[in-house]
Amino acid sequence: MTETLTGAEHAHDEHDAHDDHWSDLKYVKLALALAVVTAVEVALSYMVDDLGVAFLPLLLGLMLVKFFAVVMYFMHLKFDNKLFSVFFYTGMILAFGVYLGVMLTYKFFNS
Repeated sequence: MTETLTGAEHAHDEHDAHDDHWSDLKYVKLALALAVVTAVEVALSYMVDDLGVAFLPLLLGLMLVKFFAVVMYFMHLKFDNKLFSVFFYTGMILAFGVYLGVMLTYKFFNS
């Protein structure tokens, strides 16, 4: 026995599939959180001598948090088809590999 959906029920089911999208208020809250993380990064830049070797890993960690927040929510990769994420991350890994190869060619890390 198969069950058929009326037009209203079908539209409701499609709407439920898109409930993962954020409201405008959530995007504003994320933007404010990213501004706070940026303020922390700026504050850390003034404490470079106090932090020693922890300075660079801290900044890189905060940078990654901001990068993935922007990519996942503002670029909507979290809500889009997973194929788009595969394309994005494949391109990003390829670009990083090319950049690293160029830096190694010019002995960037030996100086």
